Amino acid sequence: MILLSDPAISRMPVKESGEALIDLRTVQALRVDPRMADPDGFYARLRFGVVDRLVTAQTLLGPGLRFLIIEGFRPVETQTRYFDAHVDRLRIAHPGRDEVWYRRRASRYISPPEIAPHVAGAAVDLTLCTTDGAELWMGTEVNDTGTEACHTASAGISAEAGEHRRILSQALSAMGLVNYPTEWWHWSYGDRYWAHITGAPAARYGPVVL
Repeated sequence: MILLSDPAISRMPVKESGEALIDLRTVQALRVDPRMADPDGFYARLRFGVVDRLVTAQTLLGPGLRFLIIEGFRPVETQTRYFDAHVDRLRIAHPGRDEVWYRRRASRYISPPEIAPHVAGAAVDLTLCTTDGAELWMGTEVNDTGTEACHTASAGISAEAGEHRRILSQALSAMGLVNYPTEWWHWSYGDRYWAHITGAPAARYGPVVL
């Protein structure tokens, strides 16, 4: 498993496209959940190319199903706060390790801010719902990293949840997005991790400076 802290990811060059962040709340085709809402509405923004692919991918889900968008863009300050807090928790739970170990372990679930896909507006946390907004069970809640059942390929979930994950993965993969394998809900396009996984010569999106 390639983690976001792997040097191969940070070595990927970025050829910034300059695409704008789009507010998903203005995209009628997509449903945005407010649970991660922030005062500035950053959670509901993504790069245009990611939004375009999400809209098309949603048509591949089949009748009665839609994406439920949980979180998109994060300012670097927010990502730094998330990452540092997780490292602090690991220091308490696993004392005596070196800083390289803590950063690598933390990156299983939270990306180092300097290469984070969310900071580039390239990553989306999402799940599935019905057309009337009822959320489907995917084996864990979104952002529940307290169990390895959150790993996309986990065998420790029900057949129903596994089928829901398959539907989600098939639609998003068909449009070129890639999954971070420790989080079934995390998908990205155009960032450094995407570039490494797909063999692209460079990322299309670097950190967004507000």
